[in-house]
Amino acid sequence: MNMHIDENKIVGLCKQGDLEKFTLLYDIYASKIFRFVYYKTTHKETAEDITSETFIKALKGIDKFDNRKGTFQAWLFRIARNTVIDYYRTRKDISDIDNVWGLSDGDDVVGNIENKDNVERIKKYMSKLTPRQREIIILRVWEDMPYKEIAEIIGETEANCKMIFSRTIKKIKQDMHPIVVLLLLMTLRV
Repeated sequence: MNMHIDENKIVGLCKQGDLEKFTLLYDIYASKIFRFVYYKTTHKETAEDITSETFIKALKGIDKFDNRKGTFQAWLFRIARNTVIDYYRTRKDISDIDNVWGLSDGDDVVGNIENKDNVERIKKYMSKLTPRQREIIILRVWEDMPYKEIAEIIGETEANCKMIFSRTIKKIKQDMHPIVVLLLLMTLRV
């Protein structure tokens, strides 16, 4: 059986009250959700807390999941995205929630890239993108998600997500040196 069928079966068992099976879903998605949240918070402990909160919300709301409306992965990422937004809404020192995005200042990223100037160029360039463009780029490139799931997560049409991604990548390629584009894509995957 493929993962999708197993996933739906696991969700079904959880809905029937076998909540111990939820650990299987956690095992599948914990690292993906953590990376997604980490790139939005750039703080390990905060990302761990928000990831935990995401799974608690998913477990409590498992009865609300409807696989006819989309995939479990898209539903879970939507919960994570909304939990990050809630986190920033409660903080007074962040002026624009939409500008929370994915490049870390952490040593692990810089340590993997030889030229710190290129990292700064990437950060500066990414900050010029709209929040929606950044999110689509991160989900498509970094999480390797299909456009259909990205559309479910961010509340856009699949066609619009494809268009935004295509236009954004084209603009990035036009504006930046090819090596910087490669570093951008590598940085998003770290």
